[in-house]
Amino acid sequence: MSDHAVTILVADDHPMFRSAMVQALGAIDACRVVEASSQSTLEASLAQLPEVDLVLLDLTMPGAIGFSSLLWLRAERPDLPVMVISSDDRPRTVRRAQQFGAAGFVSKAAPAEQLNEAVRRVLDGGLWFESTRAERSEQDAALAVRFAQLTPQQFRVLMLLAEGLLNKQIADRLGLAENTVKIHVTAVLAKLECRSRTQAAVLVKSLDLEEGDA
Repeated sequence: MSDHAVTILVADDHPMFRSAMVQALGAIDACRVVEASSQSTLEASLAQLPEVDLVLLDLTMPGAIGFSSLLWLRAERPDLPVMVISSDDRPRTVRRAQQFGAAGFVSKAAPAEQLNEAVRRVLDGGLWFESTRAERSEQDAALAVRFAQLTPQQFRVLMLLAEGLLNKQIADRLGLAENTVKIHVTAVLAKLECRSRTQAAVLVKSLDLEEGDA
């Protein structure tokens, strides 16, 4: 890890856990911690802080569906490492995090010393995955490739589409022209190889943590 001050963004909807993370990360020299409690505050924080060095990401925040925040981060800031911090540490969840572009995975049950070791490893450009006992899934790998084609704005449109919103409602939510939303929806369906909005919504649902066996 370099000697310059680092900025770590902790994205989790539980205030007590964020506080515990701030305390644990205090062991890292010259570390500034910023907090976000939802997908919207995560987006706002990133927009205001181009100097963020690492994101520690929970998978169950408001505005997110499972791995959707991770995929959005990979689209928005492909060079920014993201470490998933989750209480769901089943082998398949760990492996999916890795396949969807995370630089590391730490269980919420892990001791602070392990968290700090993992953070230092990732800040140094490495990876941290304690175990990926589940076999690599070609289906998840292909899914990651399809989602990686989306721009950040297209990903926002997709998430609202998955909520069942109409083009006009999506336009109002994102402050876009309705015709612009139509163009985005067409591009999203093409990139995800979906024939309908419903099919795209089902694909988003497949990002949820409850999909598949551990």
